[in-house]
Amino acid sequence: MIHLKTATPADATLIAAISRETFVDTFAAFNTKEDMDKFLAEQFSKEKLIAEVHDPANLFLIAYNDLQPAGYMFLKDEMHPHIPNENAVEISRLYVRSAFIGKGVGKMLMQAAVSHALAENKTFIWLGVWEHNKRAIGFYESFGFEKFSEHDFILGNDVQRDWLMRLKVVS
Repeated sequence: MIHLKTATPADATLIAAISRETFVDTFAAFNTKEDMDKFLAEQFSKEKLIAEVHDPANLFLIAYNDLQPAGYMFLKDEMHPHIPNENAVEISRLYVRSAFIGKGVGKMLMQAAVSHALAENKTFIWLGVWEHNKRAIGFYESFGFEKFSEHDFILGNDVQRDWLMRLKVVS
């Protein structure tokens, strides 16, 4: 059974571990070890994640399959310049451990994002996804997300391209 828990700063070590595991599983084959190591050290340190969890504008939800941590989602109250004059929330990360892909974890996290956006009277949910991550793009499209722009994403020293996708949650 999958259930969600709102993370606290005490969960930062777990979030860092899931972040590193899922990021390596998904992207290591497409990047150099040096770029991966630099990105992981900069983005997924315990200290950085504790600060992110402490920020009241952020929401971290950890998904558990029974008692096993299966993934997490990081939501930010974040406008985007390509969504002018709109109230939006960003899915900064939606990471599911490989053993739990296809078991409904991502779907439950996405449903929680939509519920959160509606409860907070947000108009859009938006996110960035690597242009070559076809599995993730297909997942987001299955929820109705559409590409609205692109931007650079720096992984280590490598400049990559992310698609920016959005979902309108209220009419």
